[in-house]
Amino acid sequence: QVQLVESGGGLVQAGDSLRLSCAASGRTISNYGMGWFRQAPGKEREFVAAISWTGGSTDYADSVQGRFTISSDNAKNTLYLQMSSLKPEDTGVYYCAASMYGSVIRLRYQYHYWGQGTQVTVSS
Repeated sequence: QVQLVESGGGLVQAGDSLRLSCAASGRTISNYGMGWFRQAPGKEREFVAAISWTGGSTDYADSVQGRFTISSDNAKNTLYLQMSSLKPEDTGVYYCAASMYGSVIRLRYQYHYWGQGTQVTVSS
């Protein structure tokens, strides 16, 4: 199985950029479809972005389309989420996840492995 550890979160101002990283160990991320989710206080965990095991396909939530970019570096066994033009509504704990299905997946229950999360706070 794969272990996932997120990093890169922090407190930023609206309009700023931030890059999250998800370091994988145990198995290579090229074996999995990978995704980013986020959870704001009092809300359900929601889909943010996903990338297929080949890296050839990506998908984004409408709320982040055009502002966020998901990518992976197989040599570093790391998943990234580049976030720009951040808004206060982007605030939450961001989680990376791995799915054994390998494709681009939006559904939370189709992910098998999760990291512990990293906090992103965007102030206005």
